[in-house]
Amino acid sequence: MKATIHPKYYDATVTCSCGNSFNVGSTSERITVELCYNCHPFYTGQQKFVDTASRIEKFQKKMDAARPLIKKTQKEDAGDNRPKTLREMLEALKKG
Repeated sequence: MKATIHPKYYDATVTCSCGNSFNVGSTSERITVELCYNCHPFYTGQQKFVDTASRIEKFQKKMDAARPLIKKTQKEDAGDNRPKTLREMLEALKKG
């Protein structure tokens, strides 16, 4: 077994947003999670709402960044006068 190809192994501390922490073996020194066995609704039977606003904001940022690219490709497609369907190609052959 080669010694240089394996990642370093740590006794990692997992910290939950509820404040609970425990140790596991990992290739990262510290791990943060939103839900753990101490606060997960499946194990506790209590309803807990997870903040999904950050996920929505990330998606909106990605969409805002992609809008100029989408408009650019739509303009390129609009300037393209090639026939799009078989019917349009056959009509173009009949005309010319």
